[in-house]
Amino acid sequence: MAISKNPSLHLHLHHLLFLLLLAPAVNSIGVNYGTLGDNLPPPATVAHFLKSDTIIDRIRIFDVNPDMIKAFAGTGILVSVTVPNGDIPSLTDPWNARRWVNANIKPFYPATKIHYICVGTEVLHWGPQSIVDNLVPAMRVLHSALVKAGITEIKISSPHSLSILFSSIPPSNASFRHGWDVGNLAPMLRFHRETKSAFMVNPYTYYGYSPENPNFYLFKPNKGLFDKVTGKRYTNQFDLLMDAVYVSMKKLGYPDVDIIVAETGWPSGGDPQNTHANPWNAAAYNGGVIQKVDSGVGTPLMPGRKFETYIFSLFNENLKGPSLDEKNFGLFRPDFTQVYDIGIRHESQSKTPSPKPSTPTPTPRAPTSSQGKSWCVPKPDATDVALQSNIDYICSNGIDCSPTQPGGACFMPNTIRAHASFLMNSYYQAKGRHNFDCDFANTGVIASSDPSNGPCKYIS
Repeated sequence: MAISKNPSLHLHLHHLLFLLLLAPAVNSIGVNYGTLGDNLPPPATVAHFLKSDTIIDRIRIFDVNPDMIKAFAGTGILVSVTVPNGDIPSLTDPWNARRWVNANIKPFYPATKIHYICVGTEVLHWGPQSIVDNLVPAMRVLHSALVKAGITEIKISSPHSLSILFSSIPPSNASFRHGWDVGNLAPMLRFHRETKSAFMVNPYTYYGYSPENPNFYLFKPNKGLFDKVTGKRYTNQFDLLMDAVYVSMKKLGYPDVDIIVAETGWPSGGDPQNTHANPWNAAAYNGGVIQKVDSGVGTPLMPGRKFETYIFSLFNENLKGPSLDEKNFGLFRPDFTQVYDIGIRHESQSKTPSPKPSTPTPTPRAPTSSQGKSWCVPKPDATDVALQSNIDYICSNGIDCSPTQPGGACFMPNTIRAHASFLMNSYYQAKGRHNFDCDFANTGVIASSDPSNGPCKYIS
């Protein structure tokens, strides 16, 4: 259907274009460069494309792949690399940390402008406790290893999901979760203050979306939410979440530490029940984020703050999922065509930005008898070691694990994978069926078919 034939969509496009044209010209933006696809272009081609054709001047990768790091040498693009969660305990040893720096940083720096080393991904959320306990010590030891190697410009941080917040509405009442606040986050914030590095968070408004007030999640006009304590009105959830993080930091005594948006985004396609995952909403949200952070307006409680921000993600990744949402967070398709135009490419800056999809979006899977329901199960390549860590985490966080104990309905088959599958789904359902509650350090996926087996009935 042509956009011009849809009056309501036509009005929305005019509103979005008006906002974008009012904003200052976009200078730069960061993206998360994921590689879970079997059709993605080689890193050198990607680096050349970003440098020559886009305003993207910084990327974040989810490992220390030497081919990817090397591909950005000489481009001037800032590169943030990631220490896998499982490697964190070993980096509390100074010798191991120096060896890690010698192997993963020194061969490429400064030809590649390595910007941040992200120690793990959402470690507090996913655990296990042994890794949580070692997170801040590893960050400190790795920082010392960099200094001893004569590298003082690369910073250390660790991205967090917003499960670190006990509450966020209203922002004045926000706080970090008890236990993590004093035990983990206060020492980490002290480290950030000492090293002049930033605290990283992943605010996804997509996962909190409510059809009762869609405009609040998409930077569109709405009556907003009024915080009586501060007297501030919030007209978008992005500002609300960022101020909730700020208030939580302030309560621990660290309001001066910078904040980086390590991940945020919106999918352009999704499973049938997720009709809000579409290219128009993705363009509205990601375009709104770019306008917000580039304007330097800040938030109600942080006026004038300009947040370094990374959109998730660079490409649609066909091996993510199995939900279509996970496959369709990209700004670009693997052939470098834009999924929608929000002014990311140099050539489009002279044009009127339009969220019209450049080609048809992926066709949703046909509805099944379980349409509207979803379950969390382990990824096929998840190891037993990782799944046992998931079991330990789940059973220590208030989930009833008795069905997988001897005599329980889900004890058989008596395997780590079978037990982890049932318990990961129990956790996912109990926490509200958010996609991030099925990540489990990248070992879980959302399924649309019921995995129940005989007497073992999965919650849905």
